[in-house]
Amino acid sequence: QVQLVESGGGLVQAGGSLRLSCTASESIFSINTGAWYRQAPGNQREWVASFVSGGATNYADSVKGRFAISRDNTKNTFYLQMNSLKPEDTAVYTCTAEIRRTVTSRKQSYWGQGTQVTVSS
Repeated sequence: QVQLVESGGGLVQAGGSLRLSCTASESIFSINTGAWYRQAPGNQREWVASFVSGGATNYADSVKGRFAISRDNTKNTFYLQMNSLKPEDTAVYTCTAEIRRTVTSRKQSYWGQGTQVTVSS
């Protein structure tokens, strides 16, 4: 069973940067689409950023211009570069991806366990 593993979360001061990584736990054929979501205490989970197979990326208005989603197909990994962090960015960040495990398998969606990002003022 493929798992998505996030890393890179932590504590940072406002204005700082973090880079989150989302990696497939085993060798796979391809990541078709990927996205990051976040959930702050007491709030619903919200979409942050995503990419599609053609390379187009999209961002929530709250992070546009500050966050960047990217991928490294050679490492079965995608990233969320977060710059100019604000206290309101504090949340558990979770990645999800649509993955094709082999060249003949159908695409399936997987979710990671989440990584905590805390931004102090």
